[in-house]
Amino acid sequence: MTGPAIRVIVADDQQIMREGLVALLDLMDGIEVIGNVGNGEEALRVIAQDPPDAVLMDLRMPVLDGIETTRRIAAEHPGVAVLVLTTYVDDESIAAALHAGAKGYVTKDAGREQIAAALRAAAAGQITFDAAVSQRLVAAFNHTGEPVAPPPARAAIPGLTTRESEVLSLIARGLSNAEIAAAMLIGEATVKTHANNVFMKIGVRNRSEAVRYVYQHGLAD
Repeated sequence: MTGPAIRVIVADDQQIMREGLVALLDLMDGIEVIGNVGNGEEALRVIAQDPPDAVLMDLRMPVLDGIETTRRIAAEHPGVAVLVLTTYVDDESIAAALHAGAKGYVTKDAGREQIAAALRAAAAGQITFDAAVSQRLVAAFNHTGEPVAPPPARAAIPGLTTRESEVLSLIARGLSNAEIAAAMLIGEATVKTHANNVFMKIGVRNRSEAVRYVYQHGLAD
């Protein structure tokens, strides 16, 4: 990567998880871990002394939990992005984190590349979710309580090919690139190419914006 590294603080009350995240992120180009803490009060103290670009935030922590810490960071340090990393994917946790000001929400099932990409997106001011969270958001948006079925495969989306329409449909369902590749019987690299083409053609920057585009334009019917 070019340009300065993204400076990150890891906040997680489980020491083994915290140390593991630090070790993983230290292997990623363009990311510099400048601190790790075990609760929200420690996070706020470190941020006040040396504000990072982003905080990788656990939700369930003692002394001061991740939600309240995120709310205070958003109010006191608006230039610091918070990316939630948690095992919880219930609607209440997701909504509380986003209302508090989190820039993204990923689960601890995510790989290091996905976490690193989400951190970069958050530091750049973009909102990012992983597949499991996207499904919950789509379900909540449609007031069904269950993940919705993907839009039918078709070439009716203006400017998109049939394959690109199918990829967009599956992105809206919350499938990962690997899952889309398996469903469509194509390579993951091909999925990425189609997805990039879709994003460019419909004028969005990431999966979250693509999901919103689908439902805002009635393409899930």
